[in-house]
Amino acid sequence: MAERLIVIGGTAAGLSAASKAKRLKPELEIKVFEKSGYISYGACGLPYFVGGLIDKPEDLVAVSADTMRNKRGIPTWIRHEVTSIDRENKTVKVTSLDTGEESIHEYDKLVIATGAAPIVPPIPGIEAEGVYFLRNVEDGIRLKARVGQAAKRACIIGGGFIGLELAEELTLSGIQVTLVEQLPRLLPFLEPAFSKSIQENLESRGVTVYTGTGVREILTVPGVLQETPEKTSTGIVRGMMTSGGDTIDADFVLVSAGVRPATALAEAAGLKLGIKGAIVVDDGMQTSDPSIWACGDCVQMRQLITGKPCYIPLGTTANKQGRIAGENAAGLHSTFKGVLGSMVTKVFEQYIASTGLSLEQAKGAGFDAVSSVITKMDRASYYPGGRDNELCLIFDKGTGRLLGAQGMGSESIAGRINTLAAAITCGMTVEEVNELDLVYAPPVAPVYDPILIAASQALKKVERQEKE
Repeated sequence: MAERLIVIGGTAAGLSAASKAKRLKPELEIKVFEKSGYISYGACGLPYFVGGLIDKPEDLVAVSADTMRNKRGIPTWIRHEVTSIDRENKTVKVTSLDTGEESIHEYDKLVIATGAAPIVPPIPGIEAEGVYFLRNVEDGIRLKARVGQAAKRACIIGGGFIGLELAEELTLSGIQVTLVEQLPRLLPFLEPAFSKSIQENLESRGVTVYTGTGVREILTVPGVLQETPEKTSTGIVRGMMTSGGDTIDADFVLVSAGVRPATALAEAAGLKLGIKGAIVVDDGMQTSDPSIWACGDCVQMRQLITGKPCYIPLGTTANKQGRIAGENAAGLHSTFKGVLGSMVTKVFEQYIASTGLSLEQAKGAGFDAVSSVITKMDRASYYPGGRDNELCLIFDKGTGRLLGAQGMGSESIAGRINTLAAAITCGMTVEEVNELDLVYAPPVAPVYDPILIAASQALKKVERQEKE
């Protein structure tokens, strides 16, 4: 009898695991169960779908359930929720969300890839119709429909990457946006000057930004939109009140207050949980049960620099972890080394990227950390179309070891932060970065790349420390 592998979750991590396991061990009997109505979709593209840059929800989908079943030989069910795991008998209970029918499925090996769920702040009125979250395709469809219903004003709670991207897309759709961030500044892991620049950029495009401000209440009027029939409505959104008492009118509210690991299923099954309730796994993605692996946004990760547990849910990480889990479920002994937390986004014409530790994080981890910030054109000064790139390097003052990097400016900033991510992964010092043989051509980069200028300036601080 062939080994049976069940995968819970059909997005990045789950399908990477299922596909890799099937390629390595074709005789495996694999089943995939996905709670939502879509698999293998680009969740990071949802803001651009809402804004209309991406036309149809199907455009976000890389592989359909039919393709998985008929071309890859992996039976895949959508709108099927795994409601319990029986570790002793090695079975899972599955409920069809369309019919309510329950079924029991046996496994020899199990992969949990249940992802993350939006954090729902305890704000009065949060259950009202016209309050949206953006985590899956169905969320995007509902929000896009609301945008298309002549909505004129929107409030966004939370100034993280998703909140900023939606502020851009809704503004470009002709909606007046107010963004409320409880923390003192936007993206507080960035250099303060970077956060300030992002806020100024938003405000220059007509976005009203509140920082250091919470939401006291979401204001409603009686009524039912009936966009979510199963929802018990507490009225329809008409605006919100800030913690400072300001009233903001809004046709709808988008909550982007972060995510938490979706691990209720794993917890009920008695698997070991760690930071923020994420599933604890080893470097082979194996859980506290040797027959169960877990991967993606539901698991605890290892920070590459500090070696300590962390939780940084990113699509890139989910795909890599899924591949490792699939390889090991198929009998290999692959390992996942950890994460730096490399990320990038765009707010109108401004690109923002970071990798590794922030200055505050580096100091908190026990490093004698300092930072250095430079501004340099992204191509030769005489070549048309150049833009300033701002780079911040975070490094250990005594050794010069590079610990983190942040950048803001043109589209080219992503490639420069990628280079610095590689340098951090290799344990390079700012002196070694300064010696890199980087490319030069007037349309692409100045003769001294911003990376080299940043490393050179950082090196001065290390050299001063050595003289002392």
